[in-house]
Amino acid sequence: MESVRVVLIGGTSNTGKSTVARLVADRLGFECRSTDELARHPGRPWPTPTWEVPVHVAEHYRSLTVEELIASVLDHHGRLWPRIEELVTARAAQDGGTGLVLEGSALRPAAVARLAAPRTAAVWLTADEDVLRDRMHAACRYAEATADGRYLVDKFLARAVRFQELMVAEACALGLECIDTGGGRSAAEVADAVRASAVA
Repeated sequence: MESVRVVLIGGTSNTGKSTVARLVADRLGFECRSTDELARHPGRPWPTPTWEVPVHVAEHYRSLTVEELIASVLDHHGRLWPRIEELVTARAAQDGGTGLVLEGSALRPAAVARLAAPRTAAVWLTADEDVLRDRMHAACRYAEATADGRYLVDKFLARAVRFQELMVAEACALGLECIDTGGGRSAAEVADAVRASAVA
């Protein structure tokens, strides 16, 4: 079997894709990239020390139902897919140079399954709702947030959970691998599992 040149890591928000992708890339000596670099959908609706939530992002989560949020993000992924496909196909076809670990929720199972890219492996990271909630609450300091801030986080969580339900159903129907990042597993342990799956 030819060596893998591209590893794709999909999953909903806060499953640890970015952290795990960096670890896998380091272990394989590959470049690490995110689909968010190609085009970003409205991001997480909570502030960080260096970033305030834009008005349009807050309004996006405040005004749309969960199903409307899902429709919006799926539409974004559909428009983004040609750029992802071009990147993955080109890197997989290279005989020299550095391999690629690409992570992002835009890596939908059905689209990845249709890829005509050799030497490419893909996995999807999952976590149950309690794990996702705990991670989001820690990241946004939920206990200190305003009522509106909590509402936006709750809406984001609901979207993430629903997105994962759809993603897992799609992956299972296609026989694609999902790896649980909960249960106290460290990022290093998950990265080991991803790497083992990719090079098997």
